[in-house]
Amino acid sequence: MNAITDMRANAGERERLRIRSGAFTGPTAGLAPGNVQANLVILPKALAHDFLRFAQANPKPCPVLAVSEAGNPGFPTLGKVLDIRNDLPRYRVWRDGELVAEPTDVRDVWRDDLVSFAIGCSFSFEEALINDGIEVRHIACGSNVPMYRTNIPCVSAGVFNGPLVVSMRPLKPVDAIRAVQITSRFPSVHGAPVHLGMPSMIGISDIAKPDYGDAVPIAADELPVFWACGVTPQAVIAQAKPAFCITHAPGCMLITDLRNTSLSAL
Repeated sequence: MNAITDMRANAGERERLRIRSGAFTGPTAGLAPGNVQANLVILPKALAHDFLRFAQANPKPCPVLAVSEAGNPGFPTLGKVLDIRNDLPRYRVWRDGELVAEPTDVRDVWRDDLVSFAIGCSFSFEEALINDGIEVRHIACGSNVPMYRTNIPCVSAGVFNGPLVVSMRPLKPVDAIRAVQITSRFPSVHGAPVHLGMPSMIGISDIAKPDYGDAVPIAADELPVFWACGVTPQAVIAQAKPAFCITHAPGCMLITDLRNTSLSAL
């Protein structure tokens, strides 16, 4: 392995250690270019089977990359030096469906019965879009990706049910067509868009007011393009109201050691 390859292979670990130290607490879009990023859901073991069935029934918003053993804060297949309790910039702690805290470390609420799910993130296919010359607006603006609750229901499983959440990137029509082709190659990180244009058709009343993340400018010659989003479990958790749950804060992902190219289906 040459020095450049070694540097790329360790980019995820370096960023996790930087985050673990408290040196970075913001959105992770654009960090460790080329490395897979993941959404996070942590639930008591008693609810883990139902959530896995929910994810399997809703593969567009919830493509599962890895599932931990109960009580184990690691994902061996995603990174050797990885501690799920403090390797994300910011978390969300939920009790009875209510958001009660957004800490940078969850070791103080960790339990031995917790099962962690790493879910594919659209930040991974953004590398392919950028490499094809397509601007990703929230990266260009240095902001978080805009995300919206929709009126599209997810398939229910056990206690878990709720609306699909989507992320949005504004694109010129020709770039939108190309983006469909490119992201279709990445089914394990949400795949192709679920909707193009006309936000009201999926229940979005004001595109300038996202439910999560930051608004971004949309030019007159651009379409809003919507992908299924890994924040969907948070909308579902708010509706299902489990007694306890931990998720990532929207936009603040787990950076893994996997390479985005390894997820391409073609």
